[in-house]
Amino acid sequence: MALLSFERKYRVRGGTLIGGDLFDFWVGPFYVGFFGVMVAISAALGTMLIFAAAAEGPTLNPWLIDIKPPAIENGLAFAPLSEGGYWQVITACAIVAFSSWVLRQAEISRKLGMSYHIPIAFSVAVFAYVTLVVIRPVLMGAWGHGFPYGIWSHLDWVSNTGYMYANFHYNPVHMLAIAFFFTNCLALALHGGLVLSAVNPSGGTDVKTPEYEDTYFRDFIGYSVGTLGIHRVGLALALNAGFWSAICIVISGPLYVGSWPEFWDFWRKIPIWEGGPI
Repeated sequence: MALLSFERKYRVRGGTLIGGDLFDFWVGPFYVGFFGVMVAISAALGTMLIFAAAAEGPTLNPWLIDIKPPAIENGLAFAPLSEGGYWQVITACAIVAFSSWVLRQAEISRKLGMSYHIPIAFSVAVFAYVTLVVIRPVLMGAWGHGFPYGIWSHLDWVSNTGYMYANFHYNPVHMLAIAFFFTNCLALALHGGLVLSAVNPSGGTDVKTPEYEDTYFRDFIGYSVGTLGIHRVGLALALNAGFWSAICIVISGPLYVGSWPEFWDFWRKIPIWEGGPI
């Protein structure tokens, strides 16, 4: 079935969560819906506020724009626009836009008669963002613990937060998240390389079928998860990477305030090690 014919097959009324038929239409290849309208409004408002906040700053250089959250002394109160209020409103717009996009994806999934794995996957990324700008600051009692909006300022915040706990790489949950990130990269790189080799064979040979791909991995690592299975593995690894990266930062500050290298001193206190090195 041609792609355009396939799209027409599923461009049917219904499946909406809010709004009924009011916004149940498509613009070109893009479904709108109530939540699509919410995305457009909140994203446009947030973007305009970013430009407004940048215009009040010392520079409009996109690399150096720095939209800071309110000062830590301000706690969880609303701040004047020029003293962190811009950051608060931009954050609210971003959360509305991201959450609306998740729900728009859910509506599209309902129309296509498929499961909700796509909106669920995107919601994990939204959860990681909300953890950084809402959950962790609220648990620590001040919006000032959120990260600033800006390229260099954001990188500085990441670096400073890591050094605040001596060395963030010793955070065990951070280790877990990074392991999932790297494993996901490895698994999908192997999958992508295999597909490219199968569909781009040497001259005079036929394109290989999935059976050849499965056989290759059974010979290479002793097991093949299959063409559908590798995408499920990639999804599971990616979701775990995003989820545990959110958990690793939310425990740093609200639950643990010490040095992460010192955290591992408990290992030396296990009775079997108390006698010291042999």
